[in-house]
Amino acid sequence: MNAPVTPEMAVNVGGIAMRNPVTVASGTFGYGVEYAEWIDVRRLGAITVKGIRLEAWPGNPLPRHVEVPGGMINAIGLQGPGVAGFIGQYMPRLREFGVPVIVNIWGTSLDEYAEVAARLSDVPGVSALEINVSCPNVKAGGASFGTDPAALASVVAAVRRRTKLPVIPKLAPNVPAMGPFARAAVEAGADALSLTNTIPAMAIDIETRRPVLANRIGGLSGAAIHHVALKHVYDAAQAVKVPIIAMGGIFGAREAIAFLIAGATAVAVGTANFIDPTTPLRVIDGIRDYLIRHRMASVSELTGSLQT
Repeated sequence: MNAPVTPEMAVNVGGIAMRNPVTVASGTFGYGVEYAEWIDVRRLGAITVKGIRLEAWPGNPLPRHVEVPGGMINAIGLQGPGVAGFIGQYMPRLREFGVPVIVNIWGTSLDEYAEVAARLSDVPGVSALEINVSCPNVKAGGASFGTDPAALASVVAAVRRRTKLPVIPKLAPNVPAMGPFARAAVEAGADALSLTNTIPAMAIDIETRRPVLANRIGGLSGAAIHHVALKHVYDAAQAVKVPIIAMGGIFGAREAIAFLIAGATAVAVGTANFIDPTTPLRVIDGIRDYLIRHRMASVSELTGSLQT
């Protein structure tokens, strides 16, 4: 039987019905509404918004990002309006797009993570919670939960108890092996996984002999981390059977397809959004064209199709 002219692009990620497997990485697409004048955000499979904690948070002092060969280092520090500000300022417009909204949440304690989850749980239009336990540029909380399997499990379990929404931990890349962390998250109640976050990094001005970033340390993203992220996704897919949203250095369909072949169900475009906001739409089209060229009826045929 010949494959259909238009392959099936819809995927389900832990209960999130996405019209295609492409979303955006938290922190690279604002709250979605900022990009609406540049691209048709209704074409996205989902919109993943910036990190939200219980109260408004100013982020780190300037300077807090720097371009480097192969990508960028950022130390934004999860600046955001807090739960009430996000719900009041952004959710009314986000609901108009008719696209699933994944809210990235964070906190400095188990209680804060759980409370943020509870307050977002019944907000119309919120489709899932991405738990940020892996941000390398926030001194309090964040990454401290993502580099120990037991601590990771405690956060996932705390959030799971306070929400009916799909729970998606965003795993840290700076771990010795991804399998134990993936298994710990799933055993604690994760419906899907998101990986990977930025890699801890820094830049130095050799003339002043000072760190370029006020925070000293930031997170490296972009093309430089793609193959590291690809290996992490493959390892996680071998360890657990839940859907994976993969990210790291996607600048076109080629990198996205590689993630799918490695075992991801969906992908998220990140740093490329700062360079070309149309990148997610090009990735959607490129995946579809690949499926047609390889006579595949559905994008699901790509997931985990690595030949060994």
